[in-house]
Amino acid sequence: MTNTDSDNSREWAAQAYALLKKRQEQQKQELEKQEQQKQELEKQEQQKQELIDISNKENIVEPELGEFDDNFTWSAMVLAAQGKKINQISIDEIDWLTKLRRGLEETRKGFVTELLDKLGDDPLTPESLDDLETLLIRADVGIDSTDKVINSLRKKLNEEVVGGEAGIKFLKKELKLIIDKPIKNSGSDLLVPQKGKLNVWLLVGVNGVGKTTTLGKLAYLSSKSNYKTLIAAADTFRAAAVEQLKVWGDRSNVEVISNQSKNADPAAVVFDAINSAKKRNVDLLLVDTAGRLQTKNNLMDELAKIKKIIDKKVPDAIIESLLVLDASQGQNGLKQAKSFAKSADLSGAIITKLDGTSRGGVSLAVSEEVNLPIRFIGAGEGIKDLRPFNSYEFVEAMLADK
Repeated sequence: MTNTDSDNSREWAAQAYALLKKRQEQQKQELEKQEQQKQELEKQEQQKQELIDISNKENIVEPELGEFDDNFTWSAMVLAAQGKKINQISIDEIDWLTKLRRGLEETRKGFVTELLDKLGDDPLTPESLDDLETLLIRADVGIDSTDKVINSLRKKLNEEVVGGEAGIKFLKKELKLIIDKPIKNSGSDLLVPQKGKLNVWLLVGVNGVGKTTTLGKLAYLSSKSNYKTLIAAADTFRAAAVEQLKVWGDRSNVEVISNQSKNADPAAVVFDAINSAKKRNVDLLLVDTAGRLQTKNNLMDELAKIKKIIDKKVPDAIIESLLVLDASQGQNGLKQAKSFAKSADLSGAIITKLDGTSRGGVSLAVSEEVNLPIRFIGAGEGIKDLRPFNSYEFVEAMLADK
């Protein structure tokens, strides 16, 4: 990027910042006005209690506009590159992109920072490609993905001189192609419930990857997107799972169908949930499944049993089996993906815990080696810190300049 381009980008971001600042001040004034009205209503005890109940149920912290810094400028330019106009940018989007960039900082430190330090402004050489290969593998991008990228770069290097900045640009393009391939092959760029039919999303994965928490965040995202949503607590073998889901259900204002009996049959819970979903014309039924069984039953057999119930009760339902993976587990997560892909008829992946790990590159390995479209990613603990996957934003965050 030339100095002129950089100056223009910062000026554009500054205009966006000023507009958001003004909008935030207007929102604060509106909130102060609402607070005054609320205090008047609280004179009546019954209304006061209702307000307290609503406050406890939501407990959602709305993002505030931070400083006009590099994070804001970068986030604004990522949105602008995707066609966003200045007046279309929201604080919510800026907040998410900032979290994503910060979340991938550890991956970037051991990858891009070191790569840029090695390259400087010099053209790429066969030796620098060897260094890049090492860095990609260290970031858990995977052998297959790394080979594909390095081979493409070697071919380009044989045809022309490639400078450091051009090399990074080409690298971004190659990584995006790898991630986008299974998404395009799926025929759906964005996974959303289809109206007019019951959509059943099974969340699968081993214990400890954040499966139940991810389902709770999905419920919030779905509910806020105006889809009628229901949760089935079918992980009946982990005592805390049902109670955990109920907390998320309360926060998302989404009902949870469960069975309090010890080691209840997961398929029976799904059976009851489907009946409730049909009666209420629910758009999306989210099913939390077991990551480990405390019986001799095979985990994959249990998933097959659940799918059989769904096929029998709602043969026209749209079923998605989404594997939840913990990014910090790196290659272990990739092994889990390969294992589940063989037996669980997976249709997509959700990558969690991207914040603070140096292994964010595992997302590319899942795309290339397991051929799974990544559907959602998580980069934070908050209820709003799970978003639909956007390959452009992900690659830009992973390869963001210093």
